Amino acid sequence: MTKKSITAAVLGLALAATTALAAGVHPGKESIEKSGYKGSETCEECHPGSAKGFLDTVHWKHASKVTNVDGLNPKQEYGMKNRIYVMCNGNDIVNNLKEIPKSPVTGKSKFSGCNTCHPGNHLSDVGSTGAAAEAAVDCLVCHSTDYDFRQRKPFKNEKGEVVMGQDRSTKAALAIGKPTVKNCMVCHEAAGGGVIVKRGFTFTKDTDAHAAKGMVCVDCHKAKNHKMPTGHDPNNWANDGLFVSCSDTSCHGVKPHKDADLNRHCAKIACQTCHIPRTGGAFAKDFTVWEQTPDKFYEPTTLKKEANETTPVYAWYNGTVKNTPHFIGPKGSKKDGKSKITPFKIFQGKAYYNKQTGELLSMDFAQPMSDGNTRAGVLSAAKTLGLKNPEKIAKEAVPGWQTIYFGSNHLVTKSKALYCANCHAPNGVLNFKDLGYGDKEILKLTSPELFMEKLAQKQKEDW
Repeated sequence: MTKKSITAAVLGLALAATTALAAGVHPGKESIEKSGYKGSETCEECHPGSAKGFLDTVHWKHASKVTNVDGLNPKQEYGMKNRIYVMCNGNDIVNNLKEIPKSPVTGKSKFSGCNTCHPGNHLSDVGSTGAAAEAAVDCLVCHSTDYDFRQRKPFKNEKGEVVMGQDRSTKAALAIGKPTVKNCMVCHEAAGGGVIVKRGFTFTKDTDAHAAKGMVCVDCHKAKNHKMPTGHDPNNWANDGLFVSCSDTSCHGVKPHKDADLNRHCAKIACQTCHIPRTGGAFAKDFTVWEQTPDKFYEPTTLKKEANETTPVYAWYNGTVKNTPHFIGPKGSKKDGKSKITPFKIFQGKAYYNKQTGELLSMDFAQPMSDGNTRAGVLSAAKTLGLKNPEKIAKEAVPGWQTIYFGSNHLVTKSKALYCANCHAPNGVLNFKDLGYGDKEILKLTSPELFMEKLAQKQKEDW
């Protein structure tokens, strides 16, 4: 084929694709109907290189280099692949998807693992590379609006290997489109051990102003080559190097209000502070004591509230993170010129610490899930991670608590946003003293002189 004919063919495909998209049909429909769907290789016919590129994203690696968190090596990668903290107390390494020991009560087993949401087939797992990994990418779990999530369950193949199933049906492949809320939330809503546990939010028209307008997750989290922009959350370490903020010009900008007084607040107050007055989810977990569930397996003791039930705490945050064995949270102050008052959900988790070093220990959930033996889980994790004298570590492990500040970035409201008196009245939601203000400043900040005229006018309008 000549260079001229190749150019003509490419232009023809582009024109056909444009026409198909304009008609609301994903290009390649006829090819898929004729040949069926064969995984990422089918997608690569029109999107060459996409699968290989996807292997370099956080969704696949579950880790990245992290530059804003204390105590981390900037040359190494961190994330759910290898982190140890008390929301999960495990990671992909020690809690790789596997069949757990049989319940002593029922004699039954089940599959479990932190990487059940990984978009591969488990044979090609977190961080894997090469042709097999590219072929294992589950494109449809994110991009099909008719994906059968019942097929995404683990099973053992003829070799005894644990495999994560995928829906690679022609029906699912013909329903390609922009990721829906369900495509995202099937993993993100259930992270941390159950629905509304880790993040504590749902994304529906009743709980979020963006959802009420018909927006979906990727309207804000707009991927570039499958790299996802995220917010600045003290707990969310791994990132694709892209970030999204309410103040981005593509969203609301630095002056989102018609009211100049409110816009002045934006220099020191994060948008979420006023527009996300509630959160939810787990606020405490105990990994040292597991409770038996109705199916006779065990889960860590967990306390949680529904979305919109928890009042946030407020702290200055400049995007950098304090990270110690007993605390993960925001750094910042009213004086550094970079911080904003920001809302957070406080979570506290109890787990085991290394008696000799004081470091937080990880836990392999297989044994505790079967019979509640938590120290057996610590022993298994210590062996997996290659710690010296794992038996001694597990036997002498000391229970202790870690506090984590989770960013409060969803459940956005406009109609129920905080207004002047919510913060500036003497019994307002902000503790100005804890935020570093002096007595004279507090007296001024809590005087009705600040808001009397504005609220009186608003009261007339409301009436």
